[in-house]
Amino acid sequence: MKKPLVGIIMGSQSDLRIMKEAAQFLEDIGVPFELTIVSAHRTPERLFEYGKSAASRGLKVIIAGAGGAAHLPGMVASLTTLPVIGVPVKSSNSIDGWDSVLSILQMPSGVPVATVALDGARNAGILAAQIVGAFDESIGQKLASFKEELKEKVLESAREVETKGFK
Repeated sequence: MKKPLVGIIMGSQSDLRIMKEAAQFLEDIGVPFELTIVSAHRTPERLFEYGKSAASRGLKVIIAGAGGAAHLPGMVASLTTLPVIGVPVKSSNSIDGWDSVLSILQMPSGVPVATVALDGARNAGILAAQIVGAFDESIGQKLASFKEELKEKVLESAREVETKGFK
């Protein structure tokens, strides 16, 4: 098994229903990753250990998903120089997800977190692969193929609509 390049962390097991989309994309494109639960509020020592050791363990980027107050992405970003991608998760205790979005989006100067859409773990996986792919030609080529497939799907849909019309 290859050494993980991307770390995927989430605040609780209930976030896995969303965060697995990042893992699935990375697996599909061949980017090695690790996945675990790290709660900013319930396991702060684990958070500190994870954030402080991430770069020395070979990770290149961290995807952090959290709901509610959603402190996990920002806290891990404060502990590492690696890029952190925050995934706001609409959780059961959430205010329509806005609390999570704003908690991740509104980081103070000096502690940036790239933020994807609410429940946007797949895009977080794509962005993480793009970061890794900027320095790994084989991943970059797989991403180019992925983007070409997206283009072809749209063109196929366009042809279908143009041929069949609106009915």
